[in-house]
Amino acid sequence: MERPNRKYLEELSDGDIAFENTIISIIKKEFPIEVQEYQNSIKTSDFIKTAEHVHKLKHKISILGLEKGYELATEFEKELKSGMKIQRISFEKILNQMSIYLNTI
Repeated sequence: MERPNRKYLEELSDGDIAFENTIISIIKKEFPIEVQEYQNSIKTSDFIKTAEHVHKLKHKISILGLEKGYELATEFEKELKSGMKIQRISFEKILNQMSIYLNTI
């Protein structure tokens, strides 16, 4: 199973640790809020709003090096727009992994 990491961020920053730390700080601040918004919309079965939240979250998934997670989020976003939520459990596992990772760095 894929694990969150800083590899993509390190490549993006070209070794600029201050830049990396700024991005991580922003993600740590925004991620819990976006997850809560996602959870609220999925509970009310507002698939369009949920798709919007998944769209926001998938960029953080990408920044944290989860290539397969990004692909899954993209598919889940498409499903939601069609009124389905087949990938929900898999997507939420990714969110959980990210939350654990962000709490440890």
